[in-house]
Parts: sequence; structure tokens; C-alpha cells
Amino acid sequence: MAHAGLNDVAVRLGRPIIKAEEIAQVTAWLTDIEAVIAARFIRAGLILADQVALDNPSVATLIRVEAASVIRKMSNPTGLTSVTRSVDDASVTERRDDATAPGPGLLDEEWEQLLPDSTSGAFSTRPGFLTDAEAAAL
Repeated sequence: MAHAGLNDVAVRLGRPIIKAEEIAQVTAWLTDIEAVIAARFIRAGLILADQVALDNPSVATLIRVEAASVIRKMSNPTGLTSVTRSVDDASVTERRDDATAPGPGLLDEEWEQLLPDSTSGAFSTRPGFLTDAEAAAL
């Protein structure tokens, strides 16, 4: 079950979600995006529930990101990126990111807000040294 709920989406959307079909769709998209986030955490060697318990990310951040993803999907459910129609010369253009309607997804900035900062890596230490007095104080 997703951390964000129907009400979280409705408040950010600025309108109630009351039609049964829309409720079912939003609920499914919330479940989908939570699964996408959990899978990404697993690929990073983390468990989403454990990280949320550590407040990294916070529940509020997770809810905000999930709701934003679903609102983007609600605004563009088919994944259409551009449409061009002309009456003269019968020009029609439809361009999509993908051949099928994509599920809810996250922006790079949202992944940065969710995934904890890595403390390991090739450049994880800063060069420097401690004087004998500083080392003795430790």
C-alpha cells in the first residue's frame, strides 16, 4: 500500500476525486509508483520501509513525491508529448515518449529527494591530515 492516499492527491490537485473510476485509477497509480520506488531502493541495496523508519526519506517527502507523480499521470494519462493538427494539407502529428502509455514515474530531482546520499564512492574522503595534538584529542 502506498504512503500517499487519495486525499493527498486530491488536496494537491485542488479538487475532490469522487468518481469511482477515477478513485480506482488514482489508487492503482499510487500503488504502482510505490512499487517503482521500493524496487529502486532494493536495487540500491536498501529497504524503503527501513529508510522511512530512519526518516530518510521522511514520510512527508514520500507522500509529496508520490502524489506529484500521480498528478502528472492524471494530467497526461496517455503519455502524449505533442500533438499537431492542421486542417489544410491534412497534417497530423502525434509524438509519444513511448509506444504505450507509461505508468507513473519520477523525475530525477524527485529520486534525489528520496534516495539517501551515498557515503561510499571513489571520492568519499577528503585529503588532509591531523596534527599530533588533534589526533591525540580524538
